[in-house]
Parts: sequence; structure tokens; C-alpha cells
Amino acid sequence: MIEKIEERRKKPIGVVPLLPVRDLVIFPHMVVPLSVGRLKSVNAIEEAMLHDHFILICAQKDLKVEEPGVEDIYQIGTLSEVLQLLKLPDGTTRILIEGIRRVRIKEYLDNEKFLQVRIEEVRENIEKTLDIEALMRTANDQFEKYVNLNPKVPPEVLAIITGIEEPGRLADVITAHLFLKIPDKQQLLETINPRERLERLCKLLVSELEILGLEEKIQKKVFDRIGKVQKEYYLGEQLKAIQEELGKKGETGDIENLKKQVKEARMPGEIEEKAMKEIERLKQMFPLSPETTVVRNYLDWLVNLPWSIETKDKIDIKEAEKILEEDHYGLKKVKERALEYLAVRKLVEKMKGPILCFVGPPGTGKTSVGKSIARAMGRKFIRLSLGGVRDEAEIRGHRRTYVGALPGRIIQSVRRAKSRNPVFILDEIDKMSMDFRGDPSSALLEVLDPEQNNAFSDHYLEVDFDLSKVMFITTANTLYPVPPALRDRMEVIEFPGYTEDEKFHIADKFLILKELKEHGLSKKNVEISKSAILRTIREYTQEAGVRNLEREIANICRKVARRITTGKEENGKKIKITGVNVPKYLGVPKIRRGKKEEKSGIGVGTGVAWTEAGGDILIIEVVILSGKGQLLLTGQMGDVMQESAKAALSYVRSRTKELKLKKDFYKKYDVHIHVPEGAIPKDGPSAGITMACVLISGLTKKSISSDIAMTGEITLRGRVLPVGGIKEKILAAHRAGIKTLIMPEENKKDIEDIPKNVTRQLELKFVKNMDEVLKIHKFFEGGKK
Repeated sequence: MIEKIEERRKKPIGVVPLLPVRDLVIFPHMVVPLSVGRLKSVNAIEEAMLHDHFILICAQKDLKVEEPGVEDIYQIGTLSEVLQLLKLPDGTTRILIEGIRRVRIKEYLDNEKFLQVRIEEVRENIEKTLDIEALMRTANDQFEKYVNLNPKVPPEVLAIITGIEEPGRLADVITAHLFLKIPDKQQLLETINPRERLERLCKLLVSELEILGLEEKIQKKVFDRIGKVQKEYYLGEQLKAIQEELGKKGETGDIENLKKQVKEARMPGEIEEKAMKEIERLKQMFPLSPETTVVRNYLDWLVNLPWSIETKDKIDIKEAEKILEEDHYGLKKVKERALEYLAVRKLVEKMKGPILCFVGPPGTGKTSVGKSIARAMGRKFIRLSLGGVRDEAEIRGHRRTYVGALPGRIIQSVRRAKSRNPVFILDEIDKMSMDFRGDPSSALLEVLDPEQNNAFSDHYLEVDFDLSKVMFITTANTLYPVPPALRDRMEVIEFPGYTEDEKFHIADKFLILKELKEHGLSKKNVEISKSAILRTIREYTQEAGVRNLEREIANICRKVARRITTGKEENGKKIKITGVNVPKYLGVPKIRRGKKEEKSGIGVGTGVAWTEAGGDILIIEVVILSGKGQLLLTGQMGDVMQESAKAALSYVRSRTKELKLKKDFYKKYDVHIHVPEGAIPKDGPSAGITMACVLISGLTKKSISSDIAMTGEITLRGRVLPVGGIKEKILAAHRAGIKTLIMPEENKKDIEDIPKNVTRQLELKFVKNMDEVLKIHKFFEGGKK
């Protein structure tokens, strides 16, 4: 009977139904029960039962695919025989199958009811050599170790493999009992050569033995630790019993000291109650247990926070004004707002602190003004940099369940200040970002909301802390990255860039004295002239603040210190730094400042631009060429600036008659607009009127005065719209030697802060439309015709 079955199984088979299986690879000689529920799979089994009981079983590549197609099934599988079939009441079918041999799918056949394939035999060489015998013994030995280490594999399996003499069959039987990943098992199934299969199997067994060895090691450590904890608990209970017998009632000096600290901290009632409960918990714990350390750290944070400690405000408005003037030059509006706050604070003692937001370029004194406000109020000062903060836990802290948990940086800073009403600078609020760990800017909403911050909840403390008496000041270089909800909670005070005159006074009154002192020099042996300061500002720095200016002054001081210490200068001789010899100390000039054109020209005009380092002039050139009406734009213009150029050209075309241009000029000529310094990207609408004037100049052959600069957005109807950065633009025009600056009428309100010496030397002309601009340039007389 057995011989007949073997003969029947050895017969070549061409077409068989296909049963794809998930999370399983069937090997030859393997008897496995399967539950089948998919309709096509049930139909495939029924088809097999109607004929010779043979079915091909292949593994799926992706377990999640419900209806696998050709691409989802491995091409090599095991031809199997269905030994038993049982249909269950829930609709599923249970079968018992036995793997026969490896086969390869040659072709998928069309069948809507079930998957059907044409297969081809895969022949393997079963020649037994000495090296194969060695591999078989190695595999047997390694598998025996695997069975001993893995309790999931029954020891009876070892008896089965002992009598196997065929190398391929041995590899298959061992693989069938290993707990491997599906791709690894499939790779062994697809390895036809028995020798290669045994080699791969041995490598996998070595890897599995290492993993099992590590697991056993880890489990042993865990059990040892559990035993240690149980032992400590038992000894701890004995210690408590002994202490009770001695009448000590389990309380130590540390516990009493903690209770005393809680009382002295003068916490709110419910928080003190929580602290006492934690102390009671601590009493019940064994001193060396990990949880004891966690509770002690928590209590240490609670008792060291300034729940009731605060500095008393000493507000003298005149003294505060004096301090602000001593520490900072200029910044009139900023100082006024700070003094207004102090005045109200003096009249209303219990007021909710405003959240001030200082916005301005780097180096303009935002953080140092906060220090001055703290000094004027007699309060503690703390600063927290938020640049690069991405994790919400940085603000709110980690929950105590985490190992090494700590409160957030807000609570840490308040503890460091040892006062509950410090001046708290949150620096670089615009440099925060979010990731998968949360959004820190959202966590700041509670901190910076006067209606909510009287009960700020830190994840670590799990109790409310009152931040309402803290004076928060935030700083940012720009408000664009700050979320609207956070921006809404703050009063924005803008820090404009310093003018050249302001930089000169800051250097003369503050920076030079500071750097001389830091470098061991004095005015007795070094003199830095006004011309030297101005040349340093103009040719060695380009910034809105004064940080680089301070560095350059420090550079001069270092060079002077070296000359003195090396004996290059006579003792007692004063070293003079002038505008002429500045390059001797600082090298060749680093900055090329924009200067106006020396001569007026056709198709050339001057605009003014805002930059992060202040302002600069912008030369715009136009060339009219024979062509087909193309508009060429070069000089790294951004999208907005390109649109301004197109709008300017359309405006010029609409005024053809008034400007006495040929009606079809835009068909016969190409217009090329270029903005020099092409390596620098430029954008914005403020060059609109300049480009329109330059276009008209190029077409009418009338020159534009090099003494006139312009700024303003143009519309198709010729209206001149307001633009930003007016202060910086006016200062840039003045610095470049411009005599007249044309600006939008609506920007008249923005010139209040301009120094008088600038407005005396620079004529400002305000315009509403392009007709007024063209009159100034004398392109035509009169208004609209």
C-alpha cells in the first residue's frame, strides 16, 4: 500500500490548484493542519479532492494582502497531498496536508473560481560526499543545542532526525521545526542544492543559538533581580518590625527633616497635603529600592520651589529711566513702553503682568533691555533660550513614570531664580519647531496667557504652580514663524536697526570703553578717532545691530595690545587709530556699500531696498533692443519683483499717447530689465515705480537724475502703494549720497523716527500716483490727459 502511494506521488503532474498561505512555508515531508477560509482557497481544495488530492502550497509575500495575485506569491512552493478534510459550521474548512516535493510555477491559468497553475519539477542532486556528511553532523549538533535552549520545540524531534540519511530531507525537517522569519524559510525552500541548503541552515542555526543564548542570559538577570528585590523587601519588613519593637515607629531623621522643609516652603494647602502623602509613601519603602530615589527627587523639587518667596519691587521711575539711558542708546519707544509698565506697576500692585515681545534684528539690544528692566525693578533675572527646542517636554517636563524624569525648563528656571516674580526672558521664540514629540509653541500658550498661567501644570510636578507674578519677555528676530495663537498673547515692541549715527554713539560711549577695559588698555594709551569709528561702521560691518562692530573694535584692541607688549611702541606714547590707518589693524575693507551713480543716464534709475542688515540702494538698468516684444528679466529677481516689472511695462503701454511713444513699440522691441549684483537674490514689490521710470527713460531717451531715488509699489492704473522698511530705506539713501527720495504718500506716517540730521540733508517727496512721479522726473508736464 505504501509503495503504491509513493509511486503515485512520483508521477509527473502538470496542472494543479494553488493554495496561497500566510505566515507559513510548507516543506517536503511536513504534515501540517491548516484552516482555510478564503473562497478561492476553499474552491481550490475541493478541486483537489475531486481528482488526485494534489495541491500546490506557496507562501504569500505580504500577509496583509487578502486576495493575492501573481506578484504577491512566491514562485517556488511545495506540491502537497490533502490527507483529510473537515468542514466546520462557521464556513471554514480544516485540512491535513503532507508536503511531497519542491516545484516551480511555470504558468498561471485562467480560472475565476480558484487559482490554477502549470508547474515544472525541480530536481535536486542527492549525492552524498564527505563534506556533506560533515555539514549534516554540524546541523544535527546545532539543532540539538537549539532544542535544548528553546522550550517551544519538543525533544522528540531529535529522535526523528537521527535516522535521516538524505542531506536535503534532513535540512527540510530541521528547518520545518525552526522559528524563523518567512523570508528566511522561503530562501531555504528555494535553495535546490542540498549542500548549499545545509550551509545556509548552519549559518541560521548559529545566529539563532546566539539570540537564544542572549535571551537566556537576560532572563537569568531578570530572575536574579526579582529575587534581590524580594529579599530587600523581606529584610525591610524585618527592619520595620525591629524599629517598632524599639519604639522608633519607623521614622528616621531624614523623614522628619523633609516634613520640616515642607512646612517651611509655605506651599498652598492641597500641594502641602500631596507632599505629606508622598512622605508617608517614602516611609513605607525600602531605602535602597529604585522607587525611593524617585520619590525623594520629587519631594526635593517640591520643597525647593519658591512657592512664597518673591522680591519686593523697588520702583523709582526716574531711577529706572536713568538705568535704561545708561545701558542703552536710542530705542526711545522701547524705553517709553518699559517705563509705562513700571509706572502702572507702582500704582497697581496686584496687576497681571503683560507679555512683552521684543522683535528685531540680531544685536539690537533685545535681551539686554530685559536685564535693564529687571535691574530697574530690583527683580531677579533669568533667561531661557528656546532656539532649536522641538520637544513639548522641554516646556512641560516629563511624567514621573519615565526614568530620569525632570520638570520642564520653565520650572527649572524659576527654581534657579529662587523667586516667584523674576523677569523671565524667553529668547529666540521664533526658532522653536515641532516634530513627532509634540509642539512646544502650543505648550507655551499656557505659560504666556495671563488668564491661565496662575495655575501652570508641569507634567513632572503634577500640581499647579503660579506663574502670574513672573514678568515674561519674549524675543524674536521675526514674527512670521510664531503661531498666530501665541502671537495674540503678546504685546509686540519692535526694535528697529540702529542708524549709522546711533551706531557711532554706541561705539563711542559704550563699546570702546568696554573693549579697552577688557583688553587691559585705557584712553591714556589708545585713542580711536571719530573717523576711525565711522570707517569701521561703513567698510567693515553690515548689520542692523552692533555685534560685528564690537568684534571689530575688539580686533583693533588686540592688535594694539600686541604692539604695546612686544615693544613696538615707545613707553607712554599714545597710539592713535584714525580713518586712514584703520586698514592697518583690520585689513582691507570687507563691505562694499551701495553708492549712487556718478552721472545721470538714460535707462538707469536708483531704487532703495530693505535688507536684514539695514537698507541699501538698488540700481536698475533697462536696454531697449530690436526684437519681437519680449520682456527679459535678469539679476535674480524673485516672483513678486518679476510681477512688478510686468505691471510696470503694462502701465507704460497704457500711457503710450501721453508719453509720445509709438503705438506698436512693444511689438518691435525687446525690453531687458537688469538689477546688478546678480549673485544676490532680490524680491518684493517696492521697485515697481523705479522700473516704470527706467522703462520710460529707455523708451523716451530722457535721463533720470542720479540724485533721485525711488520706492513704491505700482498698480496698472498708476497708483503708488505703500511699502515697508521705510526707516532703513531712508538711511540707505542718505548714506549713498542721494538728495531726493520719492516715496508713497501713505508712508508719511513712518518718518517720525528718522533723525533730524537725515531729513535736513535728504528731501522726501511723497506721491499718490505715477503722474506725480513723472512730473518730478520731467517726463511730461501736467497730469492725466
